[in-house]
Amino acid sequence: MNTTPQTPALALAPRKISKPQARNMIAVASGKGGVGKTWFSITLAHALAQSGLKTLLFDGDLGLANIDIQLGLMPSYDLGSVIAGKITLNQAVTPYPAGGFDIIAGRSGSGSLSNVPISRLQLINDDLRILAGGYDRVIVDLGAGVEKPVRLFASSAATLLIVCTDEPTSLTDAYAFIKMICMEQTQPNIRIIVNSANSNREGERTYTTLLKACQGFLRISPPLAGVIRRDTRVRDSIRNQMSILTRHPTTEAAEDVLAVAARLNKERE
Repeated sequence: MNTTPQTPALALAPRKISKPQARNMIAVASGKGGVGKTWFSITLAHALAQSGLKTLLFDGDLGLANIDIQLGLMPSYDLGSVIAGKITLNQAVTPYPAGGFDIIAGRSGSGSLSNVPISRLQLINDDLRILAGGYDRVIVDLGAGVEKPVRLFASSAATLLIVCTDEPTSLTDAYAFIKMICMEQTQPNIRIIVNSANSNREGERTYTTLLKACQGFLRISPPLAGVIRRDTRVRDSIRNQMSILTRHPTTEAAEDVLAVAARLNKERE
């Protein structure tokens, strides 16, 4: 991983004082697309719901939203309707009976979140924090990139899971996202998810590469939250618009996400 030392810049960067974070909110980010972030978010929400927790999955990627597509849902309302002022955020909640959790869908093809006034997104973010009070867990599937709207939704979450793969661009973009969060938040609770690893050992090697960059340039050591092994049945479940915990509940990738959910639950005990 090629990165330029940024410690002096980080030391001089202003620390923003954020609102208290929602302890039950988990944001899932990647820095770039194509690493399985949305699939992981769906599966994690399903795993948490299976453990008996009332769970909400929020699609925070307005322009490239696809949670509803991956699950074969056609919600009556979505986040686009909320942004347009047609409905309130709680009215956009759509049950997903097959998984036992609720979703708030984005609106695919409507343009980037960067086109939405930040003041409007702040109101939605505040409403999401209020809505989170009625759930045990809220999973926020963030959009790719490091734009301010993405970081805004990330700021409310007490836990931030960064999904990456062994591809150099994935590691570089994950590092860039972590760096930006560290410039804006004091002691963020960042965890790493390595997706599509050929084995647990290879996933741990990928994690170590990212960890060394974080330690060397940012002076932080985000822990590994889990390794998700490469599994052809992931693509099959997406193609059939079903959660893998419904279609292939005993496959390796499904078991790995269940293990991540169990660890997250144990930390809250």
